[in-house]
Amino acid sequence: MKLKITMTFCIGLSTLMILLLFGADAYAQKQKLNLVKVNSFKELQRYFTYKKKAPVIISGHRGGMMKGYPENSIESCEKTLSLMPSFFEIDPRLTKDSVLVLMHDATINRTTNGKGKVADFTYAELQKFTLKDREGNVTPYRIPTLVEMLEWGKDKTIFNLDNKGVPWEMYSKLLKEKKYPNIMLSVRSLKEALFYFERNDDVILCVSIKDMEEYNSYKNSGIPWNRIMAYVGYTMDPAQQHVYDLLHAHGVMCMIAVGPTRDKIKNLEEKQAAYKEEIARKPDIIETDYPSLFSGLPLKK
Repeated sequence: MKLKITMTFCIGLSTLMILLLFGADAYAQKQKLNLVKVNSFKELQRYFTYKKKAPVIISGHRGGMMKGYPENSIESCEKTLSLMPSFFEIDPRLTKDSVLVLMHDATINRTTNGKGKVADFTYAELQKFTLKDREGNVTPYRIPTLVEMLEWGKDKTIFNLDNKGVPWEMYSKLLKEKKYPNIMLSVRSLKEALFYFERNDDVILCVSIKDMEEYNSYKNSGIPWNRIMAYVGYTMDPAQQHVYDLLHAHGVMCMIAVGPTRDKIKNLEEKQAAYKEEIARKPDIIETDYPSLFSGLPLKK
């Protein structure tokens, strides 16, 4: 009995020490995350295959964000996963010494307590600055490298890499290393999509297919439909329903992005009401700056 009490006391003391050292919030996050595990390219393909009755998937734009948690940070992604499952669009850029770091803008002015272009700093120099959240509050978090983010998330979630001036060859090489099966790439053109498809046999591409013209371009491209996830615009447009039906028939998921629209609404109740309207239009994926605000919403189609 005495041994049992002593062990219980030690466990309690250890927990208290963790709380004191790292904070209650960080400790809670470590206990349970809503994981999206992908261990192979086939599993990645299955995740992005359309299923008629599947719930709407929420994607965190720029890694998601909320008060105290800045965009394109490991901490924001982890906080989101403590609330709900999600995958994340992130923005790699090259530093002066060719290190891939996460930063949406060409400068660090908006998102850090520093000023200047990312490309004018070395990685070591960037570590002098700390990130700000969307409200402009300075946080203790620093600019992560792409590798740091990928290492953190390789058994937790999926990343959709946007391209902020990164040479296509660098992304192609990263995929060929096959260290991270949980990566997809956003592309800006059919030319870029073909570049990756012709060089990499295990890449899923997020491409723009908003109308029949874009649909036919990809239909005739030679890229298999099971390598594609379709970005269809800011909302599911009833005028383009035929396009969505064709994509679904191929197993392709349709993603909308509400960052430029619904995310801009200031009033929280009005914003969440607007999110519900988008859910009712039955997209397969909603990309949002604020994934945490979807955690209490009904996502079933």
